[in-house]
Amino acid sequence: MTIHSVVIQKLLTTNAHIGRQVATHHFKQFTYGFRNRQAIIDSDKTLICLRNALNFLSYLSRDPSSSFLFINTNPLFQPIIDEMTTRVSSLSPERASSLWKLRGFLTNSFSPKKFRSRHKKLVFAPTKMPDCVVIFDTERKSSVFLEAERLGIPIVALVDSSMPWEYYKKVTYPIPANDSVQFVYLVCNMITKCLMLEKKKDGSKGIGKKATIEDKVESAGESEGTASDEVLVVPYDNLAPLSDDIAESKQLLDKLVVVKFNGASGKNLGFSGPKSLMEVKNGSTPLDLIVNQIQLLNSKYGCNIPLFLMNSKRMHSDILKVLEKYSSPDIDIHPFEQGEQTQHESIFSEGGEDEWQSSNHGAQFLSLINGATLDALLSQGKEYALVVNPDNVASVVDPKILNHLAQNSIEYCSEVMPTTSTGLINFMASSLQGKFKLEDFTSDHTQKFVKGFKFIDTRNLWLDLKAIKRLVGTSALSLNSLSNSKIFEKSVGISIPQSRFLPLNSTSDLLLLQSDLYSFNEGILVRNDERVSPSDPHIALGPEFKKISDFKRRFTTIPSIVKLDSLEVAGDVWFGANVVLKGKVIIDANPGLPLRIPDGAILEDEEINSQADI
Repeated sequence: MTIHSVVIQKLLTTNAHIGRQVATHHFKQFTYGFRNRQAIIDSDKTLICLRNALNFLSYLSRDPSSSFLFINTNPLFQPIIDEMTTRVSSLSPERASSLWKLRGFLTNSFSPKKFRSRHKKLVFAPTKMPDCVVIFDTERKSSVFLEAERLGIPIVALVDSSMPWEYYKKVTYPIPANDSVQFVYLVCNMITKCLMLEKKKDGSKGIGKKATIEDKVESAGESEGTASDEVLVVPYDNLAPLSDDIAESKQLLDKLVVVKFNGASGKNLGFSGPKSLMEVKNGSTPLDLIVNQIQLLNSKYGCNIPLFLMNSKRMHSDILKVLEKYSSPDIDIHPFEQGEQTQHESIFSEGGEDEWQSSNHGAQFLSLINGATLDALLSQGKEYALVVNPDNVASVVDPKILNHLAQNSIEYCSEVMPTTSTGLINFMASSLQGKFKLEDFTSDHTQKFVKGFKFIDTRNLWLDLKAIKRLVGTSALSLNSLSNSKIFEKSVGISIPQSRFLPLNSTSDLLLLQSDLYSFNEGILVRNDERVSPSDPHIALGPEFKKISDFKRRFTTIPSIVKLDSLEVAGDVWFGANVVLKGKVIIDANPGLPLRIPDGAILEDEEINSQADI
């Protein structure tokens, strides 16, 4: 008999597999079916979830300052938990029970934590927030879930087949099982052994490692203006191709998770919802494109690349409604609503309170990944994260870049794009690699600000999650720009073509995307081969085109711009169908007079001010 069989048999003796008479929809993934009107829980999946939870608790216990909060109100479990907490020297469960009965003592920082009477001192809550909450009986524990979620404290809990979704989704490490006394005893025994085993290990290695990281951060701060302020840029065309072995590619892609923020609204474009739900072309939205890419990769290689959607509070409900159409089993989407702490710390853009500043999405990612989410991903075998620029419609989930990171042990990679200097583009196309100073990079892609810079930081980040875990807690860990790459062991910039960086911030950008210059292929924007110039045309539409509704009214059909160099439109201008624009075109209507471009008109290197000029 194998060890696995012995463990499964032990689980069966605790009746952990016997569920309730009802199984909620989200719990059916853990069940075999029903027998005698009772749900039968899959013991193999219970074992997997239990192992993940124990790995997480063991990892946390390596920090001597870590603490756990064990929640229980079932008197049958109390002697078992008392013995466990005594042995691991953890927080008293009696204090935990008093804490949650009073409610609000964790989330209200001004509440007194200690009271002193004539004969004894009562302690209702820890003076320090716990690193993890462990719940043994999840019935009627709504306040526990709500307070822990608000504080960002990870939850390990025994869950049964009748647990409602609104509470189940707040559990970081669910353990699906029947909460019998025998099973609770087994879980407590395993927690005790895991924590005591970690306690026996020598902690000097971890302390030394932390000091090394701090020294590295300090030295990085002192190296301003030195040769270390250089970034190695590797052209995309020089990356090694992905392996033809499907199994090998699947193993690599299974390590990836994609994170996309949905905080920017289309308010400045006259769109009432999130910018990621705006129609870009042929009925497709930016969210459709990224979902389509991941679906195709999962289907082609049989891998599981999850998509994490981090939504602002104002946009969360709109995103949830749209997610109903993504019912395909080829993608696993996890929508999250940003917590209050992240909202307050984020920087607002010119769009007002409805819109986050996209340049801060790296820091927002850190605020989310610092907690249990990072540990959960690592325990699931995820090693890399692609943090997508929320404004970039042309972002690509590229296995080729992921393969380069894995082969070269790269911890930090930023996708960069050469500026419109033809000389630089030709140089990068012919050179194997090059080192550039940080002052050669800019994060502002507007034409008037790129002069003097060699690269644009697209803010698409590829990150090694193990490196993030190593650096969590250091003062220098911030991902707002390339200047922070030096705190990582190995970092690079990947020089991508311009077709992979197309931000959507105005109707001028929308005209570029909806034109014949670009088409969609499997969720990826593809540039028209007839375009000779390596750069996209510069388009500036006047305030009459600012709102999407006005944009649609003023264009009967989108003009052909494959051979266009630049377009400037001002005044009351209306475009007919099948218009072709070439070279440098300026259309500036006289004040108070409408100017209509007729159907089929071909404008090449022209400046038009009135109807007579056409």
